[in-house]
Amino acid sequence: MTGPRTPGELRIHLGAAPGVGKTYAMVCEARRRRDRGTDIVVGVVETHGRARTAELLDGLEVLPRRDTRVGGELDVAAVLDRRPEVVLIDELAHTNAPGSVHEKRWQDVETILAAGIDVLSTVNIQHLESLNDVVERITGVRQHETVPDEFVRRAEQIELVDITPEALRRRIAHGNVYAAEKVDAALASWFQVGNLIALRELALLWVADEVDVALQRYRSDNHIRETWETRERVVVALTGGPESETVLRRATRIAKRAGQADLLAVHVLRGDGLAGAPVGASTALRRLADDVSASFHTVVGDSGAAGVADALLEFARGANATQLVLGTSRRSRFARLFDAGIGAHVVAESGSIDIHMVTHGAAGSALRVPRVRTALPTNRRLLGWVLGVVGPVVATVLGATLGEVIGLSTDVVLFFLATIVAALVGGLGPALLAALLGGLLLNFFLTPPRYSLTINEPENAVTLVVMLVVAVLVALVVDRAARRGEQAARARTEAALLASFARTVLTRADPVPRLLAQVRETFGLGSVALLERDGGDWRRVAVSGPPDCARPEDADVDVQVEYGLHLVGTGRSLPAYDRRLLETVGGQALLALRSQRSDEQARRAQRRAEANETRSALLSAVGHDLRTPLTSIKAAVGSLRDASLPLSGDDRTELLATVEESADRLTGLVDNLLDSSRLAAGAVDPLLEPIGYDEVAARALLGLTEAERVVVELAEDLPDVVADVGLLERVVANLVDNALRHGRGAPVVLRASVHDGRAELRVVDSGPGVPKKQQDKLFAPFQRLGDRHATGVGLGLSVARGLTEVMGGRLTAEDTPGGGVTMAISLPAAGCPVSGDSRYSDYRHSQGSSSTVTVRGGPRRRC
Repeated sequence: MTGPRTPGELRIHLGAAPGVGKTYAMVCEARRRRDRGTDIVVGVVETHGRARTAELLDGLEVLPRRDTRVGGELDVAAVLDRRPEVVLIDELAHTNAPGSVHEKRWQDVETILAAGIDVLSTVNIQHLESLNDVVERITGVRQHETVPDEFVRRAEQIELVDITPEALRRRIAHGNVYAAEKVDAALASWFQVGNLIALRELALLWVADEVDVALQRYRSDNHIRETWETRERVVVALTGGPESETVLRRATRIAKRAGQADLLAVHVLRGDGLAGAPVGASTALRRLADDVSASFHTVVGDSGAAGVADALLEFARGANATQLVLGTSRRSRFARLFDAGIGAHVVAESGSIDIHMVTHGAAGSALRVPRVRTALPTNRRLLGWVLGVVGPVVATVLGATLGEVIGLSTDVVLFFLATIVAALVGGLGPALLAALLGGLLLNFFLTPPRYSLTINEPENAVTLVVMLVVAVLVALVVDRAARRGEQAARARTEAALLASFARTVLTRADPVPRLLAQVRETFGLGSVALLERDGGDWRRVAVSGPPDCARPEDADVDVQVEYGLHLVGTGRSLPAYDRRLLETVGGQALLALRSQRSDEQARRAQRRAEANETRSALLSAVGHDLRTPLTSIKAAVGSLRDASLPLSGDDRTELLATVEESADRLTGLVDNLLDSSRLAAGAVDPLLEPIGYDEVAARALLGLTEAERVVVELAEDLPDVVADVGLLERVVANLVDNALRHGRGAPVVLRASVHDGRAELRVVDSGPGVPKKQQDKLFAPFQRLGDRHATGVGLGLSVARGLTEVMGGRLTAEDTPGGGVTMAISLPAAGCPVSGDSRYSDYRHSQGSSSTVTVRGGPRRRC
């Protein structure tokens, strides 16, 4: 058994405008690959009469095109039959001729890629779906042939083919692009310099965005956090204070001077839930960002200047920003003596990110109490403060009580122990408290002169200083260990969440909605959605929770998965580290979305292939089997109408019989086709009533030409079955006719039996039989198992099974002992209890459960 076929690779030559040479570049690439030994063919290349392009095709294998009324189209079947390594398919956005398998050429390419064949193709920037309206506003011409951006982005390689507008106009003027009579009109309309400059910029920006998405994906996959200065991105920190507008406008000027760099405005919320900005600041900041065309983001940071600085830098590194703009501190000089502020922390930890400090009128105007940031939990810090007081007191009591047993050196050790315990539990603050309090208690109660704070010996001062140093050092070690433990726990949580998300994507059906539901539950969001740009508007690809957000700008959390696709959430803002995790989840959502769409496209392709196969089989079979009886009828009628042809009475009778027989064959053929169509559409509504197999068999045999070969062996006490009389007659007639045609002249036997509340009728022939592995294929439409000499289109058994199942029965094929095939019809027996048969249960409830009824004047047979 072979594994799933690896899809082929797609390489696209993207043209900034018609005539830039994308087809020429594609054919040159094909010739280079052929010279390296690659098996490459030309599926379709449009030369548009350009001699140099046509010359390049010499020496390449060109597959014939499929003829249509409007010209030659790509022959997908020929490509799949030839199975080269690489195929050239020009003009990806081309619309196929009516009657083609697919409406668009890019759908043909999709089928070829699925078969494992690499494709080289071309497309112009104006044919991309997302840029259609933009191109129309620029050129005044709407493009009716477009290709989805998503399909183009799936290409493994996208090569931009571009020349300057002046060079392209010269190429057109020299007749290298259009015929001479079209040159003036082209230069005066579409190919104006302004249009070409705008199209060129669109192409460059589109390709740059695609490259940027690829770079972000690579950085995320390889866990790269440092900044790569591949593209200027400016992050501006907004506090919501009076300086925000000044800082934002300064950042806007910096971004413009950096070559229209991306500008990202970020507002950091305090992690302790306290208000760090005026009420309504977030809405005002978002409006300010919109005014200067900056994207607005909100993240949550730990309390304190260091926590806000870390959140800013986390966000900047995650966005691969090259510059960070923030206002100078509004803290007073006195407050900055204890905590230098956000700016100082950012500058110290920024690394390769350039920092711009913007002065403003509110700088230095506020007086704040310095805060000490620690990674220890609140309850542990509270216990540390308690130990910072209790520990030195206990050491003092022990020293005073056991003064005759222990000396001063032991007292000093006890105070050191109290200081270390306070530092280990509560961190820096409790450690300093324990050191200072212990030093004072030691000097006052245990060091001569007692009950005085006078320090007579220098070593006592040294002891106090050493205690303070030890307290600071131990507290720093404890805090660092707590931070490392917090980071390790966070990393374990992230790994577990990512593994859980990956399992959802890989193992669940319909993965995108399930993934969004899991994201919503994990991050505590009100709603989560995938938004995709559709032209100028946004549409929801999938949503979990209330559909509160219709645009990324309205979301509390906005993560760009790729160009034109955003993962958004509402309900609350997320910390910077959660945003980083959400960006990874966005990549998984993109994979799930692509997988889901690929599955849908594969199912559509399979349905189209099955429909094409059925249509081809139908046309092949009907073309032969309609023509044969029509030819017989035409020949017989022609002979009857020919006055010059002497015909006896027997001759006329024989010719009329031929006409009648051929007409019957046509009627049977049309009936089978109509029944097959009705079954496929679910339009068969049976009228169920009790009927005996003997009555049905008698009616079915009346219309058969070789009915004398049929032997009916049906017992008189056989119970009736619940069925539609007309449909059951058709089923039995089809089965008997099929057995007569394939039975090699041997008798066909009808037998019946009752088992488990069901009556079974068997049509037994003694023909060549069918291998057990192929018995299910007997019931496939247009299937005659290689019997080319049989008449009919191979619908008889397919229709018979469909009609039997509509009546609540089963039709199966069995081996006949001694050779042949037995067709078994199983239907519910009237008056017999049948568990699980909803059709018969409904019938019994409507007719009553009496064990005998009268059918055509006679007593009803019993089970």
